[in-house]
Amino acid sequence: MRDWVQSEWERLGGLALVLLPATLLFGFATWLRRAFYALRLLPRWRAPVPVVVVGNISVGGTGKTPLTLAILDLLQRKGFTPGAIARGYGRVPPRENDPHGVVRVYPDLATPELFGDEPVVIARRSRVPVYISPDRPAAARALVSAHPEVDVIVSDDGLQHYALARDVELAVVDGERRFGNGLLLPSGPLREPVSRLKRVDAVVVNGGSSDQRWSEQQFAMRLSATRFARLTSNQEVAPAEFALLARGRQVVAIAGIGHPPRFFEQLSALGVVARAQAFPDHHHYQASELRFPGAEIIVMTEKDAVKCAAFADARMWYLSIEAQLPREFDEFLLSRIFQARARIDGSQAA
Repeated sequence: MRDWVQSEWERLGGLALVLLPATLLFGFATWLRRAFYALRLLPRWRAPVPVVVVGNISVGGTGKTPLTLAILDLLQRKGFTPGAIARGYGRVPPRENDPHGVVRVYPDLATPELFGDEPVVIARRSRVPVYISPDRPAAARALVSAHPEVDVIVSDDGLQHYALARDVELAVVDGERRFGNGLLLPSGPLREPVSRLKRVDAVVVNGGSSDQRWSEQQFAMRLSATRFARLTSNQEVAPAEFALLARGRQVVAIAGIGHPPRFFEQLSALGVVARAQAFPDHHHYQASELRFPGAEIIVMTEKDAVKCAAFADARMWYLSIEAQLPREFDEFLLSRIFQARARIDGSQAA
């Protein structure tokens, strides 16, 4: 069903036409909500430090989390003390007596079932304080309250969460898939119209090609394979070495991400021949699903690995990737953060 819906989102077919009334209603509600925040009829909370939001306008994986990790790494290298917030999609729902569901993600203790897979990856890779909640302002308040040393907040996803004021908006676009049939949910894959890109500070294009009509400020991003790591040990190998290790063996590749074909194509480009098995995004794996009789190697994404670690066996490896961005992006982002900090300092002084 998931694959069929996604295929329908790639074209203007019968499903899109049937759902068009709901799409028009969704579009009106989206416009009205955004207008209410713009007119200050709905409240926004502004953090005492600059806030960078990394999001997208379409459903499915575009590369937000790798970009978030790259930004956190850049900020740390430049002497900042960043923190991160996220929704924690796929986690166990918050308790009834805690409506905001604000939780800190401790890198060495967190499990994806309770915290979501992407926040766990961010916490383990970046080692910065990470707080999650469906209520973004609540997560940001908890972060700066518990960690007064944090001087920049980076939000993984949240472009449409207008209750949190932001100083820099970055929209990630899949340069190959782009926007499908160009329609809003549920007829198409878009959360907001493509015109929304003109109002962000910059568009980051993940692979493929860009379009100057989207935004005046655009940067190319490439996801680069850095290493393969075995889940049951500290063994790590370079991509070329792993390709030799997998040669002539029965390899199964699994991916429970927004766009699994990207992972499978990346493995193929690295010389790893594998039988592909896609799972839904944020899938909660069971050990029985990964038995794969006859498989000698099972390779997965890092996001999948945090959910399979509890029952992993020696056959299981994951591929770690990093976002590669031009120096101009670093200069742009740091400039915007310094400008935001100057505005905040000026308003506090006043």
